[in-house]
Amino acid sequence: MEKTEDQINGEEKQEHALPPMALNHVSRLCRSVKESIDFYVKVLGFVLIQRPQVLHFDGAWLFNYGVGIHLVQAKEEDYCRLPDRDHLDPMDNHISFQCEDMEAMEQRLKDFNIKYMKRTIKDEHGTAIDQLFFNDPDGFMIEICNCENLKLVPAGSLGQIKLPLDRHNPPVELANGNHGGHDLAELP
Repeated sequence: MEKTEDQINGEEKQEHALPPMALNHVSRLCRSVKESIDFYVKVLGFVLIQRPQVLHFDGAWLFNYGVGIHLVQAKEEDYCRLPDRDHLDPMDNHISFQCEDMEAMEQRLKDFNIKYMKRTIKDEHGTAIDQLFFNDPDGFMIEICNCENLKLVPAGSLGQIKLPLDRHNPPVELANGNHGGHDLAELP
């Protein structure tokens, strides 16, 4: 029995498929590891975890929400590489965390007296996204958003969207016009 073109193409895709991947951690240089630990633990709810003893430099590892933050003590001569602590520009480099209660997060920023920028954007369908932008103690910008409100629509990518089953995911529009939720089986 001869294989169809779709079967051959499917086998080629299978051979070249990437192994499962997810963001593991973000690494940050710090002026003060202790000050950064306090910020990420108290403000954002990260948990200080043990790091391998083989690492012979000042730093710390934190983890929560399925992602790690690795803090590395900067040498004084590297301080010039750290961003401006007062600069907030949503178009600049940042890391974004999904949040299910934006009001509670905004109150938390107020409670810790953290300067932030708040904005709401709407897409062409009127779907609103709330965003809070602020800096960690070393000027690295952080966004907190309810971005799961936006539907993920592939835009000509050759790959397939893979969603972790253990996390809150946005809705996905599939090539056939159907809407996928959290079920990976629905993805093409």
